[in-house]
Amino acid sequence: MAARKQQTSKSDSAELQTEHQKELSLVSNAKGTDLDNLIHEKKRLAIVSALAVHRKLSFNDLKSLLGLSDGNLSTHARKLEEAGYVSCNKGFDGRIPKTDYQLTAKGRKALQKYLTHMEALISAVKQR
Repeated sequence: MAARKQQTSKSDSAELQTEHQKELSLVSNAKGTDLDNLIHEKKRLAIVSALAVHRKLSFNDLKSLLGLSDGNLSTHARKLEEAGYVSCNKGFDGRIPKTDYQLTAKGRKALQKYLTHMEALISAVKQR
């Protein structure tokens, strides 16, 4: 009976170790090189998220929606554009310049990957 109890205890311990290793793997993947630091920055995450919800937003709409200054928005949008995450279309509405932004397929994929990693991290922390 004692041998059986000891064997069950070892089996439970091994299962716990395996579960712990899985959790650590999820957390390390979520915090590791797979985490997109370009999107992780708060203002850029807000821009990408807003564009994921809206098909297209003008510069002024994004600025108003997110409460950013002209300089802040243009700097962060440029970084996202350079990475291929957003597209920028400049034109005129009559004589008034108009800039529209859209999330690209690459940007949508990067956001989805980022959200998946964050969800794994949150899940691992909640299980603790």
